[in-house]
Amino acid sequence: MPQKKATLIGFIAILLWSAIVGLIKSVSEGFGPVGGAALIYTCSAVLLLCTIGFPKIRRFPVSYLILGSVLFVCYELCLSLSLGFTHSGRQAIEVGMVNYLWPSMTILLSVIINRQRTSPFIIPGIILAIAGIGFVLGGDQGFSVAEMANNVMDNPLSYGLAFSGAIIWAVYCVVTKIIAKGNNGITLFFILTALTLWVKFFSSPQPEFVISWHAGISLLLAAIAMGFGYAAWNVGILHGNVTVLAAASYFIPIVSAVLAAFMLNSHLTLSFWQGTAMVSLGSLLCWWSTRSVVAKKLSNEVT
Repeated sequence: MPQKKATLIGFIAILLWSAIVGLIKSVSEGFGPVGGAALIYTCSAVLLLCTIGFPKIRRFPVSYLILGSVLFVCYELCLSLSLGFTHSGRQAIEVGMVNYLWPSMTILLSVIINRQRTSPFIIPGIILAIAGIGFVLGGDQGFSVAEMANNVMDNPLSYGLAFSGAIIWAVYCVVTKIIAKGNNGITLFFILTALTLWVKFFSSPQPEFVISWHAGISLLLAAIAMGFGYAAWNVGILHGNVTVLAAASYFIPIVSAVLAAFMLNSHLTLSFWQGTAMVSLGSLLCWWSTRSVVAKKLSNEVT
């Protein structure tokens, strides 16, 4: 496959993933937080079976099969339920933004665990991303500790799940790169996530499904965004320009906020957009801190 075409497919994956926040919230409004998430991952698993197929589990290292499954399922539960349990569209967008701390956390963990070389720019990058979340949660007040506390205490479950998910996904990205040995268990992981959500759904009281055209269309789009998003990203990473795709992926928070605001009909303040830009730029700066060291090392080797 030509590199340009594969890179374009990778960009489509970024666009699909950016729509996840608004779509998951829309689905939860019709099918409930747990039921909606279970339906999304079930449909996505079917799409992945049709596009990627079921992996050959026997080839998986035991550590990847067990640890990879646990980390992935835990993250997806945190992501879907944190959005599903939000009280409003605006809160769902804020919670989604907390989850987008994972890129900077991933790079930080990679530096700590893998001893990846980095420049001092990683420090302002982390600070900028965290400060950005402060602006996002501060509402109309901008960076306000009191307003941040009020927002979090209004729904500690959703914000707590989102922050936990950011940490879990960072660990998943760093650990699985070491233990996967080139294997891709994404289809299996989606199936396990769906099964876990259905167990939760049938083992505890859940709200009745409110079936509507809006909920049905949102479910279909969410499944496509999840399933085809991973499939498209796989093509982009294998055959496209990885550097370009990696840099573009750090702008997902901005695109996600735009799409979610449109889908959930939410008004977002100037301070929110400032915070969103800070989260993206902070993550990008963290990424650049590792790239700049690699580029400098290669330059020294050439000279």
